[in-house]
Order: sequence, then C-alpha cells, then structure tokens
Amino acid sequence: MTVPQISLSETVQIPQIGFGVFQVPDDETAAAVSAALESGYRHIDTAAIYRNEHGVGEGLKQSGVAREDVFITSKLWPDDFAATDVRPALEKSLGLLGTDYLDLYLLHWPAPSRGTYVGAWQEVLKAREEGLVREVGVSNFTPELLDDLIEKTGVTPVINQVKVDPVLQQRGLRAYHDEHGIVTEAYSPLAQGAVLDSAPITTIAQRLSVTPAQVVLRWHLQHGTVIIPKSVTPARIKSNLDLMSFELSADDMAAIDAMDSGTSVWQEPLSFLS
Repeated sequence: MTVPQISLSETVQIPQIGFGVFQVPDDETAAAVSAALESGYRHIDTAAIYRNEHGVGEGLKQSGVAREDVFITSKLWPDDFAATDVRPALEKSLGLLGTDYLDLYLLHWPAPSRGTYVGAWQEVLKAREEGLVREVGVSNFTPELLDDLIEKTGVTPVINQVKVDPVLQQRGLRAYHDEHGIVTEAYSPLAQGAVLDSAPITTIAQRLSVTPAQVVLRWHLQHGTVIIPKSVTPARIKSNLDLMSFELSADDMAAIDAMDSGTSVWQEPLSFLS
C-alpha cells in the first residue's frame, strides 16, 4: 500500500496518513504502535504531554521497522516554552523515544496570554539548525497568531496541526494555510466518532462498501489534509489506513462539505491555557 506524501520543504516529506496516540496509556502504546507499523503506517504522532513517548519508542523497536523509515512527530508543551526549557524538553522527548532526531517538532498550543510562543519558536528553529529536528511547525494556531509568529521571526511554520472534521471544516484557516504554503494537519479527523452515524456519510459508505470512518478519512485526503486517526483496535488501525482503493466523487465531496457547521472562527486556541 502506497501512502501519499506531502512536501513540507525541499528535503522533508510527511506521509499523509499517520497514526495518532493521544489518550493511549503508555503501557498500551507500544502494542498499538507496533500494530500500526505492521499494518503499514510509517508516520507516528505523539507529544510530551501525552506521556507515552516511551511507548512509541518501544513500539518502534518491537516492530523491527528501521527508524529512518518512520516519520515521528512530537510536540513541545507551553510549560516548556521558556528559552532555557526548550532544549531540555526536546532532549527528554528524544530520550524517551529512543531516537537522535525528530522528523517534525511542533509548538503544541500557543497559550498567547503567556507571551512565550515566539521565543519558543526561535529555540526550535535552533534545534532544526543543529539537526535535532528535521522540520518545525505549530499546532492550534489561528491566522492572527501565525501572522504574529511570521512577522516577528521571519519563518513560516511548515505545518499547523488543528482540529478539522466534517462539521468543523476550518475553511478560513485552511485558506490561510494555502495562501502561506502551510500544510494543514487534522487531529480528531473523525470528530471522535460523532459524525460516523450521519448522512450522507453512511449513505456513501454503503454505496462504496467501506466504513463510515474510511469515507471521512478519504474526504480529508482529497482535500490535501494530513490526518492522524487514532485507534487501539487492530482491525480499525488497519482499515483507517486502507484508503487508496476507492475515491469519493465530486458529489460525495460536496455532500460532506455541506455538513460544515458554519463556525467561522475557532476560539479555543485563544483561551486554552490562558
């Protein structure tokens, strides 16, 4: 199975389908990651705050897949945004993961009221220069915060990992990303299952003989979005990756597009951790 790759820069590509481990306990993460890699995933997304980086590293070891063949993302929590804390936090993540480098390192939340994300961004840029991380990006940033980051540092994040699903489509944010050459990455791409019983998704799934989850994930892919679905069930882990054997029609895409709630501004990043 060939998973599409999206270019983050001239030298770094990210597999469009990844495996997320949010809320997976550390002692269950190794088995889940190993199962994902055995199924064909080559992109694993974790974060320091998930407290399962060790499990990710163990899963990679158990799988027997070479480190250089797996794209690993982790994230820096805002409590470690101070200039003196970024490097130790990164080194801790690397140690838990059992790797010398990350493929992608993200600022996890902006926490704008703290006024520390610009300084943290400058520090992760240094880590990129040193080869500790191959590329750097952000998560949960709004257009206004991205503008501020770019204006103050002159460096545009290669990716912004945000909440996107059929009822929260983030059209304004995605348009901003397209304009600035930023890749959109969706966490909770299935809306934590809340949309899987909805028409037209179930109707499309029945017609194509695929699962509702596969329909939603394929919709993301056809919009050019990187996705990181999560599951600890081996059958679902495998089916979430099996998205290349079918395609949604223009009418299918339009029908799912019409599910958008119309929410134009995502406010959570401005208030969370304030």
